[in-house]
Amino acid sequence: MPEITAVSSFSARIVERLSVGATSRRERVIHSLDGLETPVHPDTLAHTGADLWHLLQKQVPDGLDSVDFLLGLDAGGILPTVSLAGAAHLPYKIAWKLHLPLDGAVRFSEPHAMRTDVFAYGIAPGQRIVIVDDEITTGRTLADLTRRLHEAGAVPLAAVCLVEDTTRGARDLLTNLGLPLVSLTTIEGAA
Repeated sequence: MPEITAVSSFSARIVERLSVGATSRRERVIHSLDGLETPVHPDTLAHTGADLWHLLQKQVPDGLDSVDFLLGLDAGGILPTVSLAGAAHLPYKIAWKLHLPLDGAVRFSEPHAMRTDVFAYGIAPGQRIVIVDDEITTGRTLADLTRRLHEAGAVPLAAVCLVEDTTRGARDLLTNLGLPLVSLTTIEGAA
């Protein structure tokens, strides 16, 4: 069983995914905010957001007073984005796997997914953004998003996640791009 380090009452673990395609990951991180195993009380969502906000303030103290918005990734990133937005009193946007005729489109890739193209809209030069997702494994999705935001003239300040797989180099990849990674929980994933 993988080693788990949890903060507060938040927990996470890895389970095998059944019926997956050849390009999909064989494992899935599940956690206490996703509602898969047990119902999630609204207070848990609020407490998790507060925990994320306190960690972000502690680990990335500069620039948080001028954040324009949080940018969450669709599906798994929605709940942590909403919980963090509530705790920090910051607006948020969600990047979706929807290609739409909207202004300020930034296209990036989620390489391990069946549908790899993801789009953030309304991105403009100078915007200061904190990226939010539920889990980070390889960091390739957030690295590509960071590069595309820079190309659009935006300023990604940090990445925040609920669960970080510490075995796949995501932290180093993002650090090399100048993007601090703040994680609520770490887990040692299956290689």
